[in-house]
Amino acid sequence: MTSSEKAMATRRDVLKKLFTGAGYISVGGIAWGGLLKDAKSNPLILRPPGALAEDDFIKACIKCGLCVEACPYDTLKLAPAEDAVAVGTPYFKAREIPCYMCPDVPCVPPCPSGALDMKLLIKDSETEPSINNATMGLAVLNKETCVAFWGIQCDACYRACPLLNEAISIVTTRNERTGKHAYLIPDVNADYCTGCGLCEHACITEIPAIKVFPRDMVMGQNGSHYVKGWDKADESRMNDLKKQETKYDNSAALDYLNNSDDLFEDEE
Repeated sequence: MTSSEKAMATRRDVLKKLFTGAGYISVGGIAWGGLLKDAKSNPLILRPPGALAEDDFIKACIKCGLCVEACPYDTLKLAPAEDAVAVGTPYFKAREIPCYMCPDVPCVPPCPSGALDMKLLIKDSETEPSINNATMGLAVLNKETCVAFWGIQCDACYRACPLLNEAISIVTTRNERTGKHAYLIPDVNADYCTGCGLCEHACITEIPAIKVFPRDMVMGQNGSHYVKGWDKADESRMNDLKKQETKYDNSAALDYLNNSDDLFEDEE
């Protein structure tokens, strides 16, 4: 083989490898894009305290990992592709490592993009942020698998709650089956539950009978057209409504009634 033939063969090999590599990259890009699409579709994600609403959070988070580094309990982690969470964004699994409600909320201040915002931890009547105002999620209790509903005394979730007798309280009811004992039933108050997941982490059942979900998944929405007549603050919304007057136009109906042309047409 001459030197020119060798050069041509080398060029062919280079081009072949380039096209093969481009093919692999294209396939890989399609597969990675599919993973990202699926990852963004999971609605059951628990975000750090002070997180924006999910859609806004996804747009604002730059996936820097500073909040993850700041968490002293290793609660937060950045999502890999296989976890069905928007890749690179921070989240936590309450059953594994819950949020331990640090009073100084160290994970929020390092956020450079505003995806985590300390102002969201301030209530209207307060001036300082508090972890007790976090809305990471809401604990939901399954009475079918909670052993307290069987009559077995268990208050693991109640004792684990950092807002004892506020976020979770115990309600006692008579056990009609035995006639001698009481049910000690945990009751979650949505006004105080932060979604920290300490209750889920402490639950004694194999699969937790109490589980934390994003609040918008379980809270529902009653609609602005319902008004609490017994609540003066809510009823005051009626004062803001403009009186709507319905205008009727009867001209078309009168024209139809006064039209007698069809009455005098000859039958065929």
